[in-house]
Amino acid sequence: MKINDYNFAGKKAIVRVDFNVPLDENGHVTDDTRIRGALPTLKKILADGGSLIIMSHMGKPKGKVNPKMSLGQIKDVVSKALDAEVTFAPDCAKAAEQAAALKPGEVLLLENLRFYPEEEGKPVGIDKEDPAYDEAKKAMKVAQKEFAKTLASYADVYVNDAFGTAHRKHASTAVIADYFQPENKMLGYLMEKEVQAVDNVLSDIKRPFTAIMGGSKVSTKIGIIENLMDKVDNLILCGGMTYTFAKAMGGNVGDSICELDKLDLALEIMKKAKEKGVNLVIGTDCVAGDAFSNDCNTQICSVMSIPDGWEGLDAGPDSRKAFADAIESAKTILWNGPAGVFEFDNFTAGSRAIADAVVKATKNGAFSLVGGGDSVACVNKFGLADEVSYVSTGGGALLEAIEGKILPGIAAIKG
Repeated sequence: MKINDYNFAGKKAIVRVDFNVPLDENGHVTDDTRIRGALPTLKKILADGGSLIIMSHMGKPKGKVNPKMSLGQIKDVVSKALDAEVTFAPDCAKAAEQAAALKPGEVLLLENLRFYPEEEGKPVGIDKEDPAYDEAKKAMKVAQKEFAKTLASYADVYVNDAFGTAHRKHASTAVIADYFQPENKMLGYLMEKEVQAVDNVLSDIKRPFTAIMGGSKVSTKIGIIENLMDKVDNLILCGGMTYTFAKAMGGNVGDSICELDKLDLALEIMKKAKEKGVNLVIGTDCVAGDAFSNDCNTQICSVMSIPDGWEGLDAGPDSRKAFADAIESAKTILWNGPAGVFEFDNFTAGSRAIADAVVKATKNGAFSLVGGGDSVACVNKFGLADEVSYVSTGGGALLEAIEGKILPGIAAIKG
């Protein structure tokens, strides 16, 4: 069922959102992006004449009540965003009476789901090596189903609008869907957009297709790199992983970040790209610093000959040009990971060159998807988020989707 086609009039809808928003030391929301992202779904339900039960996690309380991670702290922010009064259920598993009393147009916010270990379905307080672990795990799976059943009992309809947790098989993101008929469970607007954006990049490819993979380690991106090899025309590998490739090719990388145990893997990736006809673009020069600091001394040098005591902190001018050339002609673009230590203002040029090229290609009709925490922070820092096609909210979920994995939160609804 599509959310747009569903009439929520007279229905109670339980909606899984991702309200894991950052708070300051006084419990005030410092960035409400995730709350704003869920508003179209929540407002549609209220506008139809439905009542709303909102559930989310916050932080990693590991199955224990922690007041610093209470969703009670964001109740007023949610109320203001929805322009509706929001009541709060201080225990998400004991909210049946409050849910039953809801009238059309009314909103109930449940306490942090992860205050219960059953949400994540992992045994607490027992080591994986313990002989009793397997039994504890089985018992927890049974408890997780009961917890999901309790949450489901509050409502007539289930909506999942939390793409950021779609890769987790948690009670509220996947298991709960078993307790609703197919016509009474659906993805929210935000989830639909995320799924469509991934589909545009991986299935509905307009060529040339350029993927940009940044970040510090080859090892964390290998699954994605391998899945993309069969899809892309150009693959840009940048950021810290540059120096693992340079070292694998016999270069001296000074004090740069480098995975010495992944040199064979780097050579294997280069070999595969050649075999598959993929244009692999790896930085040839860098801005090196004599310390990991914004104010260190810098020099531009080849990635193959970085002096001892110096480390590559950003892509150099030749690399930036090569990146831009591979991006500007593309019709499909995926960007995950920066080209340097963009958090330091003096080392933003590489990431900025990528961002500018992505924006230019987008203006020329390309579909551009930016995802992963650092890339999103990048486009936000440069004020360019509105000039790309889509900025994904789901870090881990997006990466697993690109890797070709089935996301439990989506499979639970789509089958």
